[in-house]
Amino acid sequence: MMQVLVTGGAGYIGSHTCIALLEAGYDVVVVDNLSNASKESLKRVEQITRKSIVFYQADLRNRNDLERIFSSHKITSVIHFAGLKAVGESVKEPLRYYENNVCGTIVLCEVMAAHGCRSIVFSSSATVYGDPSIVPISENASLSPTNPYGRSKLMVEEILRDLHISDHRWRVILLRYFNPVGAHPSGLIGEDPNGIPNNLMPFIAQTAVGKRERLSIFGNDYDTHDGTGVRDYIHVMDLAEGHLKALEAIGKHEDLLCVNLGTGEGYSVLDMLKTFERVLGRKIPYTFAPRRSGDIAICYADPALAEKILGWKAKRGIDEMCEDTWRWQSQNPDGYGR
Repeated sequence: MMQVLVTGGAGYIGSHTCIALLEAGYDVVVVDNLSNASKESLKRVEQITRKSIVFYQADLRNRNDLERIFSSHKITSVIHFAGLKAVGESVKEPLRYYENNVCGTIVLCEVMAAHGCRSIVFSSSATVYGDPSIVPISENASLSPTNPYGRSKLMVEEILRDLHISDHRWRVILLRYFNPVGAHPSGLIGEDPNGIPNNLMPFIAQTAVGKRERLSIFGNDYDTHDGTGVRDYIHVMDLAEGHLKALEAIGKHEDLLCVNLGTGEGYSVLDMLKTFERVLGRKIPYTFAPRRSGDIAICYADPALAEKILGWKAKRGIDEMCEDTWRWQSQNPDGYGR
């Protein structure tokens, strides 16, 4: 049985991927420092799958903790989600982002190599492309992230690329995801951000459930069909299934693979808001606010390579994204209640 270490596995995307892994028959070990996650998410993953997860509360920068984990388990592959992920915060606290996201990955890779585990699927981001000159964005587009969060992701990509070049035993897949939204259809797990959400959907959902007075839409003067930013929103369960496909493919490819995970469709903030209102059956109050530093106008994927190499394609549309987000939020108005 393959034992997979999922770093940041108690987080939003990590917890949904744990469901996909367990349902596919993998043994799952999670390491998470719980800085932006709750242990409750993993209890609910076990409830959904009726399977157990081995959990360690530890930070990737703590080499001794990682050594203990790798000594206790025969880890065959790592899916690496752990990292700070708020664009605005990264602009204010760049050193914290580089120290956490880059240094944590270096320690992880050193410990992996010491224990003979050289298979890693990395959670990268469409932010590595920066403000694209052409959309849809393919994997060979130029890379010029516009904020420290995106630059930290690109730095890790380069580290893993160099590692692969230096030692071809390393099997590496870089997954650049676009904008994850939605929740597991059970309504038991979903996105539960600390404090004020950085992402659109929890902001809409928290406003709809009455936790927030109104939605703030950052920027209504972009060069888009309605002035608001356009993004490629992808259902988190489609994303989770993409990681499963990457894990299945990783042993078959000697080359480092870099793959977009997106739908290939761009929707504006107002498009998403109107869909949510239709699902909800009522209006959601909103106000326009100034653009955020580091934000861009339009960003959506060319997902053709994922289908060609991984046999993966996004299946869920924006109605399902909104329905599943609302089910999670309405059943869990306070998230996991941390």
